[in-house]
Amino acid sequence: MKTPIPIFSSLDSRESVAAGLREAGCAVITDMTEPEKRQAITAELAEHVDAAELKTSDDSGDFYPGLTRRITALVARARSVDDLILDPSVNAMCQDILHENCLNHQLHVSAALVVGPGARAQELHREEDSFKFFPVPRPNLILATMWAISDFRAENGATLVVPGSHRWEPDRIPSPHEIIPAEMPAGSTLLWLGGTLHGAGANRSQDWRYGIILTYSLGWLRQEENQYLDVPVDLAAELSPELRQIIGYEMYDALGIYDPSVTSPAKKPAVKTRSYRDSA
Repeated sequence: MKTPIPIFSSLDSRESVAAGLREAGCAVITDMTEPEKRQAITAELAEHVDAAELKTSDDSGDFYPGLTRRITALVARARSVDDLILDPSVNAMCQDILHENCLNHQLHVSAALVVGPGARAQELHREEDSFKFFPVPRPNLILATMWAISDFRAENGATLVVPGSHRWEPDRIPSPHEIIPAEMPAGSTLLWLGGTLHGAGANRSQDWRYGIILTYSLGWLRQEENQYLDVPVDLAAELSPELRQIIGYEMYDALGIYDPSVTSPAKKPAVKTRSYRDSA
């Protein structure tokens, strides 16, 4: 029996979204960004996206399909993305889902993905697959989001998800009818748990599908994206305290000790031992 992707509006309660996300392992929230915000993001990232490599030949064995432009390090590239990273409703979901296993969460990956015409579907995978120490089904380690900058449709490569797969045993393979494209209008956001099978869909249209992926992980895990190289200390000093903290410029309990004398006193980022979400 096919499990649908629950759909909510930005006005729905935190509790209802969290319940739907826990049950299906994924959810769509509509009306998360205004057209002006999306235009600002595409404008600020345009030169970086245009410069990204576009492989016109494709090996079906590659994890990343060709005919797609990808850039990472969004914190270093674009201040227009800050509001998405710090979005209160998404960070509330991180609190509800991830804080069962940690004191605070952190940004795990930031990327812009522009899927071109003719791109094949990506291999289904789990965001948590890097943490093989934990057997499947794993505890909640990651919460992922895909922000629709353009419309996401089945024919233009909407993200494929397998609702309910966050509870599956590791050897279960989804049937075709269990794999669902997360269709949503521009301005919507897809959320999914780190244990949910997913992947970029095949683009059978003539449109370019544009999305921003932001994932969050438990504060004590190694981040997939190395923010300390992408955002060195001098650049981090220019960011808001909230953004510095969520990218990892903060101790987690006794983890992340550093020597302030190594950094420039004039630009040393403030480091606190509590998450900005824990501050009253």
